[in-house]
Amino acid sequence: MTAQDRIRETVTQNDVVLFMKGTRTMPQCGFSSRVAGVLNFMGVDYVDVNVLEDPEIRQGIKDYSDWPTIPQLYVKGEFVGGCDIVTEMTLSGELDQLLEAKGIAFDKAAADRIREANA
Repeated sequence: MTAQDRIRETVTQNDVVLFMKGTRTMPQCGFSSRVAGVLNFMGVDYVDVNVLEDPEIRQGIKDYSDWPTIPQLYVKGEFVGGCDIVTEMTLSGELDQLLEAKGIAFDKAAADRIREANA
């Protein structure tokens, strides 16, 4: 199975996937830490894929999405974006709307607290 096949399988068989440097409990870069922190705080159930463990996945995810940076967030097989986009979507409420539209459970009050803390 190629890296592209493994990536496609991961994003289509899981509702929310974060390709990141490190893991949800031990991020290995600030950008990955920020996105994982948002998802963790909001109580989103997601699969974390540590791209540092597999060079083929690390490059493959960039090719798959045609997006040059990591982390990368996928919801229901759809590429959402990287750290800056996820941060902007969180602060604007767009991430809440996306998760609701896709039927993904999350803590709305926690999302509101993120916005309040960054107002």
